Amino acid sequence: MLSPPSVSAYRLLGAVGATLLAVAGCGAGALPERGALWWTSLRHLDRPALLCGYAGLTLLTVAWWWAGSDLRRPAAGTAVGHPRFPGVPSAQLGNPWSGRTDRRGAAITLACWAGPLLLAPPLFSRDAYSYLAQGAMVLADLDVYQFGVAHLGGRLAAEVPQMWQHTPAPYGPVFLVLAAGVSALTGGHLALGVLALRVVALAGVALLVANLPRLARHGGVDPAAALWLGVLNPLVPLHLVAGAHNEAVMLGLLVVGLRLAVARRFAAATVLVTLAALVKVPALLGLLVVGALAVRRVGVRVAVARVAGVAVATGTAVTWATGIGYGWIGALGAPAYRHSWSISTALGRVARRSTEALGLDLGAAPMRAGVALGLLGVLAAAGAVWRYRHRLGPAYAVSLVLLAVALLGPATRPWYALWGLVLLAAAAPPGRARHVAALGAAVLAFVTLPSGFGPDAGQLLLATAGVLAGLVAVAVLRLLTPPPRLALAVPR
Repeated sequence: MLSPPSVSAYRLLGAVGATLLAVAGCGAGALPERGALWWTSLRHLDRPALLCGYAGLTLLTVAWWWAGSDLRRPAAGTAVGHPRFPGVPSAQLGNPWSGRTDRRGAAITLACWAGPLLLAPPLFSRDAYSYLAQGAMVLADLDVYQFGVAHLGGRLAAEVPQMWQHTPAPYGPVFLVLAAGVSALTGGHLALGVLALRVVALAGVALLVANLPRLARHGGVDPAAALWLGVLNPLVPLHLVAGAHNEAVMLGLLVVGLRLAVARRFAAATVLVTLAALVKVPALLGLLVVGALAVRRVGVRVAVARVAGVAVATGTAVTWATGIGYGWIGALGAPAYRHSWSISTALGRVARRSTEALGLDLGAAPMRAGVALGLLGVLAAAGAVWRYRHRLGPAYAVSLVLLAVALLGPATRPWYALWGLVLLAAAAPPGRARHVAALGAAVLAFVTLPSGFGPDAGQLLLATAGVLAGLVAVAVLRLLTPPPRLALAVPR
């Protein structure tokens, strides 16, 4: 087992970082336009708060990386190597290959790192305000797939950025029912509404903690390594918890569904994955994993018929029961709005500015061309994955396609990377892919300001100074802390 001082140390370091970030959010977070209890207490100190927030973010990320270093170090008395992957340490965040201890240890670590963020204002995005406003629209019997939150008006709608005021909801009826329940429960109270959304997100994260190790074992992956990369990475406490994003529910349902699929409970798996897609549509790709596993048992025709039939029946029944309608299918184009940012829309903007410099006005054509190139990139990635699907396995293959969609689609946000990262954590063997994914998660943790808006030059300088301050603090702590003594197991 890992030495308790090491585990306690990185848990404490991450908790300190998260606390700094939570306090900084009161000055530099996605604050409401009007005062809301303690949230706006440091609004006048937004610049120092930004520096403090990035220092805390650095401590949290270093704590996560430290946990990963301990994970890769062989534990005292532990065999160095797993039978599927010789030479790879099997040390866990607890007792090696114990399952229950892994989940408990990960849950405790995540509680230390995410707990301080629960009462902070929304961080890195204002989407939580949009969720509450869209839930209120459902309660008011307004069509969220035809109108934006401007049609609702009032306090909640005023907190949504102007660029998204007239954008229909791109979410499925399952999430909108949850959002409506939160709005009804909290009565439009902003702080209570955000807290309730975080409780819903925590339920999704709890499903990840409980089920990801079982999915990892099926693929021969170290369960603790899957938890470290898929659940404890900084994007989870920063965006799924602090940002209260609906990806938490989507991914929780998706992983439960895939865990049922590897247990050969294909009908239940199809229902859960379909429910995940009715939160957010990228989860629909999970049906490919269910189908691929079912094919091995019952053949192609029967598997396709059963999975498709159950998925359609589930979607129809849920849509009828919620009464929200099928408008979400047509509203899926909402993220392609001209204010969205991604690699493909960046190409479109470059093309537009280039043509304007030449005196040409092509309207929306350059942006559409950039988005089309991004979609072609997704198709190319899907084609490559299909070619090597037998070597990769269904879950790993789908994780790579989801990452391609997140990076090359018409809209990209740091938390979108979790679409593929969670499945990759449970399916990818040790090697370059896991290293690149871990490095990518660490980098993405820093690319968005706590306010959710883009930085100006001064904010960029303060953020850089905050990162340096965090690194200096870690270096000083390392110099002041004596190295732990290694306990050697004496064979009997």
